[in-house]
Amino acid sequence: MIFRRLFGHGRVPRPGAIPMGEAVYAIGDIHGRFDLLQDLLTRIFEDAGRYPSDTFRHLIFLGDYIDRGPDSRDVVEALLRDPLPGFDTVRLMGNHEEAFLAFLDGQTDGLDWLAFGGLETLLSYGVSLRQLPRTDDAVGTLRLSVTAAVPRNHVELLRGCMLHHSVGDYLFVHAGVRPGLPLEMQRPADLMWIRDDFLRSKIPLPQRVVVHGHTICDLPQDRSHRINIDTGAFASGRLTSLALRGNERRFISTSDS
Repeated sequence: MIFRRLFGHGRVPRPGAIPMGEAVYAIGDIHGRFDLLQDLLTRIFEDAGRYPSDTFRHLIFLGDYIDRGPDSRDVVEALLRDPLPGFDTVRLMGNHEEAFLAFLDGQTDGLDWLAFGGLETLLSYGVSLRQLPRTDDAVGTLRLSVTAAVPRNHVELLRGCMLHHSVGDYLFVHAGVRPGLPLEMQRPADLMWIRDDFLRSKIPLPQRVVVHGHTICDLPQDRSHRINIDTGAFASGRLTSLALRGNERRFISTSDS
């Protein structure tokens, strides 16, 4: 169940720590794969059961709950509840949630969102679309249909997602941070959308380990100063969680035996 081939068979101390007695499980981009979410939550619950001395457990979702996979509605419905008993749940905003809400709010025509996964989300909510809306009237009609089909509490949950969350030396965001800027000066657009400038930086946020998704990798990446756990679940079948205790970190994945 645990990725060992990346770091050997032992658990290797790495830069960064969380308070003693606490545990963090961060989950990467789900993208409508409710089946994988159920599988991974079961694995996390079983893993946590091996540590009865935990005094506090965090469950942190890094965003991109919707689009691309077939079951966005079921994923959001699951996130409305406390997915694991005894865990404090944190939900972060991903760029796909931001694009969906921008369409609902009339800030965009939705064409970009539909092109990178929104069509699958519409289908999961029972909204059929024979062709992309090409006129203002067609866009308005689609917006009304989506507003009627998506439960209000689903929209409110997505609107309430946080942009970042910290535990100990770790900062959790969806996409990354703008190198050279302190956390309080980070722009929401960068936290949800940044790629190359962040990924190329050797130390994107001094004295913090940034945990992120957004950029697909075959296996989770530990770069010491940043950790990427977006393993392309919608296509690969591998949904990944980062487990943290003290100064140790491990990966748990749906594809592990």
